[in-house]
Amino acid sequence: MLSFFDIGSYVEVASSYAADIDFLVLLISVLVLVPFVIAEVLLIGFVLKFRKKEGSKAAYITGDDPKHKKWIAIPHYIILVFDVIIIIFAVRVWVDVKQELPKADQVIGVEGRQWAWNFSHPGPDGELGTDDDIRTTNTLHVEVDKVYHFKLTSIDVLHDFSVPVFRLKQDAIPGREITGWFKATKTGEHDIQCAEMCGIGHGLMSARIVIQDAKDHETWQRANSKGKFAAK
Repeated sequence: MLSFFDIGSYVEVASSYAADIDFLVLLISVLVLVPFVIAEVLLIGFVLKFRKKEGSKAAYITGDDPKHKKWIAIPHYIILVFDVIIIIFAVRVWVDVKQELPKADQVIGVEGRQWAWNFSHPGPDGELGTDDDIRTTNTLHVEVDKVYHFKLTSIDVLHDFSVPVFRLKQDAIPGREITGWFKATKTGEHDIQCAEMCGIGHGLMSARIVIQDAKDHETWQRANSKGKFAAK
């Protein structure tokens, strides 16, 4: 959806739905900014035009006259149209990102705790929850162009799994397992952060996501699949 909009030339985009979210943010900004600018220009213009003048008495306007009411009614209907446009695009993006999860190529585990991120990766068998799983702290390894479902948990307080370059942000709630998804579209290394105030070490709760091509990711899997915790 909205793939024609190439915001990647301004802000780095590294997931399949990042450009859609950027488009929605820009759309909302424009549809809010335009009426705001018009309203402020009119306000300043009216203040200057109808300011106090010698020999001119102030008029009491009730707003009942149709020629006055149209200045309220017409902008009101325009704003309602803008609201409907925003709702339509917002619902489409929400459904795509949060509700209609595509079929997963792999499943990973993401665990938030004060104050670190623990990740569970499938080993060479491609299945999470088997003996060759790989566990890391503060570094997540994924393969480019693969759909990942993540199982997000927290073992203590509210955290928020945020990957800015993906435009991904999802609360981690103690006692719940939340499923989300992403598909990385280019290789590289990027920030992971906690976007929920989670205690005194919140500002230090950062991690990295390493997006690899198929060959490099397979090499990493085979080198690290030992069935034990490894902070890589």
